[in-house]
Amino acid sequence: MNQDILLAVLLGFVGGSIPFGLLLTRAAGLGDIRDIGSGSIGATNVLRTGNKGLAAATVLLDAAKGAFPVLLAAHLWPGTEGWAAVAAVAGHCFTPWLRFKGGKGFATAAGVLLALAWPVMLVCAAIWAATLAVSRISSVSSMTTVVLAPVAAWALGYPQIIVPLIAIAAIVLVQHRANIGRLMRGEEPKVGSGKK
Repeated sequence: MNQDILLAVLLGFVGGSIPFGLLLTRAAGLGDIRDIGSGSIGATNVLRTGNKGLAAATVLLDAAKGAFPVLLAAHLWPGTEGWAAVAAVAGHCFTPWLRFKGGKGFATAAGVLLALAWPVMLVCAAIWAATLAVSRISSVSSMTTVVLAPVAAWALGYPQIIVPLIAIAAIVLVQHRANIGRLMRGEEPKVGSGKK
């Protein structure tokens, strides 16, 4: 079982570490995404290039690179999918190909949650949409969703994924520390504000 866990972690981390946002923007001739906005490789920063198609593709690919390792781990080493899920999000946030810097992990977290328990994912999608509608701040909706994901898992009867979801929430919150600072100062931009 220890070997299975190690393999699942390796699979998740390597899969999650693929920097799709950076690869897509470079392929489109938009340069290095890390040089604009927040410096993140995630979809929100890709959107700052003005290319909505690339941003949408980044969301889908970042979610897929989270979901695929979880599904594969569940098939090859049943019981290790939670480990693969945490590792995939960690791989995205701390990718070794970019000196252990990466994105903020929300899209990849959504992908792993979809693979772990799609009913919980549906509830979290509703939480995200409702929070965004009220706050109009992307980081607030993302952080609220990951914090409430373990609660949703408990409420819907998925106790086996609560601990992995807590670990994922911790990673995502760490990656949002700059956003938290801006929120505390009242400087975090709202969706549609046009600010960086």
